Amino acid sequence: MAVLDWIVVAIFALALIGIILWVMKQKQNNADDYFLGGKDATWIAIGASIFASNIGSEHLIGLAGSGASSGMAMAHWEIQGWMILLLGWVFVPFYSRSMVITMPEFLEKRYNPASRTILSVISLISYVLTKVAVTVYAGGLVFQQVFGIESIWGIDFFWIAAVGLVIITALYTIFGGMKSVLYTSVLQTPILLLGSLIILVLGLKELGGWEEMMRICSEVKVNEAGDSMVNLIRDNNDPQYPWLGALIGSAVIGFWYWCTDQFIVQRVLSGRDEKQARRGTIFGAYLKLLPVFLFLIPGMIAFALHQKLGSFLPLTPEGLPNSDAAFPTLVAKLLPAGVKGLIVCGILAALMSSLASLFNSSAALFTIDFYQRFKPKTDPKKLVKIGQAATVVIVILGILWIPVMRSVGDVLYLYLQDVQSVLAPGIAAAFLLGVTWKRATAKGGMWGLIAGLAIGITRLTAKVIYSNSAVTPEADHSWFQWLFFDTNWLFFCGWMLVFCLAVIFVVSMFTPAPDEEKIKGLVFGTSTPEQRAVTRASWNHWDVIHSIIILGITAAFYWYFW
Repeated sequence: MAVLDWIVVAIFALALIGIILWVMKQKQNNADDYFLGGKDATWIAIGASIFASNIGSEHLIGLAGSGASSGMAMAHWEIQGWMILLLGWVFVPFYSRSMVITMPEFLEKRYNPASRTILSVISLISYVLTKVAVTVYAGGLVFQQVFGIESIWGIDFFWIAAVGLVIITALYTIFGGMKSVLYTSVLQTPILLLGSLIILVLGLKELGGWEEMMRICSEVKVNEAGDSMVNLIRDNNDPQYPWLGALIGSAVIGFWYWCTDQFIVQRVLSGRDEKQARRGTIFGAYLKLLPVFLFLIPGMIAFALHQKLGSFLPLTPEGLPNSDAAFPTLVAKLLPAGVKGLIVCGILAALMSSLASLFNSSAALFTIDFYQRFKPKTDPKKLVKIGQAATVVIVILGILWIPVMRSVGDVLYLYLQDVQSVLAPGIAAAFLLGVTWKRATAKGGMWGLIAGLAIGITRLTAKVIYSNSAVTPEADHSWFQWLFFDTNWLFFCGWMLVFCLAVIFVVSMFTPAPDEEKIKGLVFGTSTPEQRAVTRASWNHWDVIHSIIILGITAAFYWYFW
């Protein structure tokens, strides 16, 4: 990078330090202050934090890479603005009334303590082994590509970038808590958007325009039915992304992620009231419409440039274009001095914001769902210290996992969506019936979660076993292999949700109905007139209009790329 690029990065770093120092001067005397920013966030901070937390290495490398390798296929997961609206319109009132800090805590109020423990364990393990690991691993790769540095002082630059990223992010998360996550996101989000927009514009200019990209990509067929890279809806016999499976699978995973995952919902819980929380989700939904254009389409541009020029992307050892290098290659080859520094700031913003949110959410889960449960009389200030200590432990675990992540990185990254597809259904079923069906019982919700966990572990184990073709000859397929390995992952996700819903329904019908007083305000049909009045007063016609606009944009996107 040029001197001007380093100056831009230095200015960004100083602005970030200024915000963090300001946040550290704010009082953080209890868990609400530290984990929820004092429950005083406005809709701008909430929406920006939702977006910045969501945008991480899976977008900078994964989404751009999928655009370069398979075109529009992964757009189902990204055009999910409408799903965030469900969080704001349907779930925010129940979460607000429950006065909880974590999602497992909500399940305890709705079901029982065992449900809370199960969800806490699932969430913590998945955060450390997938989200933290993938973000750190990919962050090291991105900076190695962008800076073009192989080693410093004999040390692989990957390690310097990855470990440095973790430590810097951990420091401001530990000392600043949720407020540092929220307010740094307000700085990071516009930089990330502006930087990615510049990449999109310069990429299209280099290629020759939108029509040229569509022409080149439409000539590349992705299945025997004749679908091309620009088709979002693909034949139902497509081995990887059948249209029905993609719609069902992306909806199940999207519902779990946007409406029930601590990682996202914690940002909404920090709102000062229902109005700010809901408007934060509407703002977040608008922002969520952008990643397809800012990350996936640049990946398609990089692919089209490679096709047109004969050489643009770096090659893998097998001599094939390295699709995962699409975004950093565009940064390295197309951007002038100064602008490249801005993009590096955007990349830093995306990685740091995702990591900060992960660290804060993980610390909240451990402190509230484990420590405070066993020591309920703990001094509120001590809980903040425990949360900071928990963040340190999670950081150490993330760093220790880097060597494993680097050795099996390609495989683990490939299976990241697969992991989410088997993690989501059981949790989604428990929350869905928990807030819509009064008759759902504590044991019903608990066994739905257990069923989802058991099936998920079985599916992932089968993946490991049968991915080795030497284990089972092709001709000796058993029903077990057909069900848990051969079944398309998207259809499996949909059927798994149906099964978990059935488990909750059957167990609930054979166990005593929950006490009406216990679930008051937590389920449809149990809210008091006062609670309903508060919810009704929290929105007006503009909230409805903006929600309809988001749904309209989503429908138009599907129509254009059908």
